[in-house]
Amino acid sequence: MLAIHNSLTGRKAEFKPLKSGEVRMYVCGITVYDYIHIGHARMLTVFDLVQRYLRSRGLKVTFVRNITDIDDKIIQRAAEGQEDWAALARRFTAAMHEDCALLGLEPPDIEPRATEYIPEIIAMTGVLIEKGYAYRAANGDVMYSVRKFPNYGALSGRNIDESRAGARVQVDEFKHDPLDFVVWKHAKPGEPSWPSPWGPGRPGWHIECSAMSTALLGDYFDLHGGGMDLKFPHHENEIAQSCAACGTPFVKVWMHNGFVNIDDEKMSKSLGNFFTVRDVLKTLRDPEVLRFFLLSSHYRGPINYSSAQLAQADETLAGLYRALKGAPAEAPAAVPAADPARVSPDADGGSASAYQREVRGRFAAAMDDDFNTPDALAVVQGVARDLNIAKAAGDGARAWEAANALRSMGRILGLLHQDPELYLKRGLAAGAGLTDAQVEEQLSARRVARAAKNFAESDRIRDALHAAGILLEDKPGGVTQWRRA
Repeated sequence: MLAIHNSLTGRKAEFKPLKSGEVRMYVCGITVYDYIHIGHARMLTVFDLVQRYLRSRGLKVTFVRNITDIDDKIIQRAAEGQEDWAALARRFTAAMHEDCALLGLEPPDIEPRATEYIPEIIAMTGVLIEKGYAYRAANGDVMYSVRKFPNYGALSGRNIDESRAGARVQVDEFKHDPLDFVVWKHAKPGEPSWPSPWGPGRPGWHIECSAMSTALLGDYFDLHGGGMDLKFPHHENEIAQSCAACGTPFVKVWMHNGFVNIDDEKMSKSLGNFFTVRDVLKTLRDPEVLRFFLLSSHYRGPINYSSAQLAQADETLAGLYRALKGAPAEAPAAVPAADPARVSPDADGGSASAYQREVRGRFAAAMDDDFNTPDALAVVQGVARDLNIAKAAGDGARAWEAANALRSMGRILGLLHQDPELYLKRGLAAGAGLTDAQVEEQLSARRVARAAKNFAESDRIRDALHAAGILLEDKPGGVTQWRRA
């Protein structure tokens, strides 16, 4: 029985698709104005895992993950770089796809872009106005009237009256209520816009996901996911819009992954502890190390990112590959071949050995418990130990059984898909990937940062080098010596 924690109810319960055997799933994707960071990577990896596991249980999954390709941040970044906003969005979309491929993410079934759904967004906005849930403000924006939706705050657990009392009223006296939010934004001169019944403008962020998800998955669907930071206001506002416009419930189960902390502090650009996936991958033996690290904690809790944690992930993953190295690739004649793509205890219909059914059963039990990857990885590591014992004893049949089970579980997790010998030849977590000249280049940048008293940047460079296996020792007189770990 698969049980999932539902953010809407605050409880874990058996997951039953609205239509037997099929799952419709929407995940809020990336606003493409910069390279993706570690927080994005966690969200993307978590929901890649969810769709993989649902499919492994024989469910037909329609996985939709959107791209926000029109937004204030995109317009601002394009203006700063004197670049066309659409070109910038395309450039960072391509970069995101490259990073996703390196992380081993399977592409979603459908990847809608907000600019492709302007007609649907305008239509939903019109319905909200017609039903009295939205109004055209004096400044030309179309606003959603939060007080018209009685269940506002149900997802985030916020009391609307308390939220309203604490809201800061900025230069937006045109709102009926401080909590009202933009559905359609009236265009300022020079901004990208589309024609609408309310004048030229562009969609608000929240209406984009409401329109795309319901257009592709129907008014009421099974799963909606995203980072914990989206629960309020983004997902709360999605619910208010979609339920009001469609007249139905919106989503059956809401899932939210936890935050990423950097050395026990919340990741933040203002704190200078902000890492893009591209920068991190330069320091690793292989991108699979980052994926393993991200799956090593339960998706709902916070995860602490540090060079020490990455080094531990590297060594643990390398240990699994060492176990697979030299293991039989095919079943001995005495062992019936099993289907490696199935992980449920009875999925092999009796063709798997008792050992394989038992370990796959424990793996499935962990994953069925709200995608408990720490427990699932504990099963994986136990099987790797069994494999090492069988190899040492010369027991080819048991070694094949363990290796087959290990690869099968790895396939679900998106791990252990590489040739073990080639993987292990890449060396330790990845100082081997930096030349002496590259290290000196980084040290030069660090000296410039320290001279400018930009200590956040100086520490970031130091930590990145540490994660790459480069240890620094600052000496008197501003001299820094380094060595490879």
